[in-house]
Amino acid sequence: MAPVLSRSLATAPLTSFPLNNINNNRRVLNLRNTFVPLNGLRKGFSCSGLKWKLEKRGSRVGVRCEAGVAEKEAPDTPGEKFEYQAEVSRLLDLIVHSLYSHKEVFLRELVSNASDALDKLRFLSVTEPSLLGDAGELEIRIKPDPDNGTITITDTGIGMTKEELIDCLGTIAQSGTSKFLKALKENQDLGADNGLIGQFGVGFYSAFLVAEKVTVSTKSPRSEKQYVWEAVADSSSYVIREETDPEKSLPRGTQITLYLRPDDKYEFSEPTKIQSLVKNYSQFVSFPIYTWQEKSRTVEVEEEEEPKEGEEAKPEDQKKKKTITEKYWDWELANETKPIWMRNPREVEKDEYNDFYKKTFNEFLDPLSHIHFTTEGEVEFRSILYIPGMGPLNNEDVMNPKTKNIRLYVKRVFISDDFDGELFPRYLSFVKGVVDSDDLPLNVSREILQESRIVRIMRKRLVRKTFDMIQEVSESENKEDYKKFWENFGRFLKLGCIEDTGNHKRITPLLRFHTSKSEEELTSLDDYVENMGENQKAIYYLATDSLKSAKTAPFLEKLVQKDIEVLYLIEPIDEVAIQNLQTYKEKKFVDISKEDLELGDDDEVKERETKQEYNLLCDWIKQQLGDKVAKVQVSKRLSSSPCVLVSGKFGWSANMERLMKAQALGDTSSLEFMRGRRILEINPDHPIIKDLNAACKLEPDSSEARRAVDLLYDTALISSGFSPDSPAELGNKIYEMMSMALGGRWGRAEGEGEEEEEEKEAEVVQEDATESETQVIEPSEVRAESDPWND
Repeated sequence: MAPVLSRSLATAPLTSFPLNNINNNRRVLNLRNTFVPLNGLRKGFSCSGLKWKLEKRGSRVGVRCEAGVAEKEAPDTPGEKFEYQAEVSRLLDLIVHSLYSHKEVFLRELVSNASDALDKLRFLSVTEPSLLGDAGELEIRIKPDPDNGTITITDTGIGMTKEELIDCLGTIAQSGTSKFLKALKENQDLGADNGLIGQFGVGFYSAFLVAEKVTVSTKSPRSEKQYVWEAVADSSSYVIREETDPEKSLPRGTQITLYLRPDDKYEFSEPTKIQSLVKNYSQFVSFPIYTWQEKSRTVEVEEEEEPKEGEEAKPEDQKKKKTITEKYWDWELANETKPIWMRNPREVEKDEYNDFYKKTFNEFLDPLSHIHFTTEGEVEFRSILYIPGMGPLNNEDVMNPKTKNIRLYVKRVFISDDFDGELFPRYLSFVKGVVDSDDLPLNVSREILQESRIVRIMRKRLVRKTFDMIQEVSESENKEDYKKFWENFGRFLKLGCIEDTGNHKRITPLLRFHTSKSEEELTSLDDYVENMGENQKAIYYLATDSLKSAKTAPFLEKLVQKDIEVLYLIEPIDEVAIQNLQTYKEKKFVDISKEDLELGDDDEVKERETKQEYNLLCDWIKQQLGDKVAKVQVSKRLSSSPCVLVSGKFGWSANMERLMKAQALGDTSSLEFMRGRRILEINPDHPIIKDLNAACKLEPDSSEARRAVDLLYDTALISSGFSPDSPAELGNKIYEMMSMALGGRWGRAEGEGEEEEEEKEAEVVQEDATESETQVIEPSEVRAESDPWND
């Protein structure tokens, strides 16, 4: 019990009130409060262990509350101690039905227990060789019986005595492996064996996921007797008896028999299913695992021919033989593939890495590259990572982090391949490999990798090693390897530019692009920066929908003339990726399709004179186009085209506008908001612009000049990568200009033009006459010729 109030307040609370709240005649406070008694305050009072005092300070009255100090503390009375109780059947039900999400993990848990038993025997036999005896090799055998609906798992491990049966199987969450490791650590002379798998002490009970009854027969080399442990699902008790049947005697080890439930009998008693589960979960257990499988072989048998009448039977050596297929049952090794990540990388050949990759991930192509490493320190794990020889065929795999490409093992036992970005970011989801650790933070069912600082450290190291592997491929002498890698996985790295800002320094040197100087071969950003001119202060790029449209874009004209290299961004993700990078080696990325393009070597005097000369034309064109453009100005980027339409500095480019329009769930309101302002830039050296400049000054109201300006804007819209608002209207303008340009240049048939005009005039006159003669007749006035009411 807690003691009575045992401390006084260091500073008593003080509440003050103005004197005008006090009756001047009686000097009594008119207060009503839950803490103040109804008879008011005088010299003071005591209430509920609290002392109240009235104090006067100048023009204010204070009420001080002090806590009384207990003279004696109440002594602590000793309480009665109780042990936690548990309803065993309910606890087992929770372990079996709430701990595991997949029934098939029962085999993984039982095989892991058998492996631990073999490991214990191997370890103890170093100091006690007599424990091995002549009971055979250290191995695990699994025999399913479809007819009887049972699975029998036998190991030749250490076995258990009766006391160990009660201690290990009769006590829930009692891990025999954990106790064994604890004893090893206490006895430092024996060292410690970190190959043991068990940890929580509940894996054995996963057998009840599929079994309605479990029988464990075990024989320890330290005991002469063999005992049988038997339990039924949903029961709170078990039976232990001595095995007396000599036919069921074991030389050493443990034999577990699962009597499958009716619902699971047909699935888990199939030999092929058992073998696939062993290959998936226990492929790399250090002891051989044999499964009972049906096999076939070809044998020669003699054909039985009845002798004809009067003929003697042929001798045995002259009888005809035929070949038939014979089926039989035999043991088959299920875990042939060895965990090569446990070996020294210097001892493993390249062919071994490739074979391991093909068998583990069911691939038919050799990987492009691999890396085998071991990390030590705060987190210890071994890993082999691969770059596949071919990219994913389905685009959904690019965006899906759950690709099952990373297989996580703990002490060589498969745990999971279903990760949602815990070990690898989404943009590196194409990397395949295995990760094996001895001390990962797993939940009890060994299915979920818990988020922790250790996992974040592992992820960081795996990502770093992956970039080392890719960098090694990019620097190899065989350039075709990285070219193949970029074709298959280049878009993944571009996605990393968007999603992983922390690794920009590792991703950017790996990027490759076509450029204006290297249209066929891909160029790295390092090569681009190295080839830059002395006066070039930025990295220029142009985003389009294809390489062909990039080559012919009008934005390039002046840059190509000045021998400035431009990056071609021709994939949809390119522009967003570059915008997220912003700079590389202190050089900014500049979009040449946007306004305020500075090339660094302009003649300011000439530029000022040109602007003054064409100011009137720019204002006139802006007046003609209205709100279609934000402004019209003289261009610095054109040399052969008459004009170009550029985007505002902070809006979408033409390429981005095209991509956003193509979105399945695109929002038209956001499209209008994000679309940058459009600026028409004119080339003062082009004949069309010179003609329009003259028209502006001489005939500003000319209809032909106005039509030319409209057509000029529409063509600039298309050549700059934008989409026209009305393609049909644009087509009509082009047809009109074509008819004006042609004008019967090659001649027409005599009278053909006049006849066409006469036909058009006749049609117009006929239509007018028809309209004037048309008479509206009410339905009631319509009469047929044979109408009998006409009379």
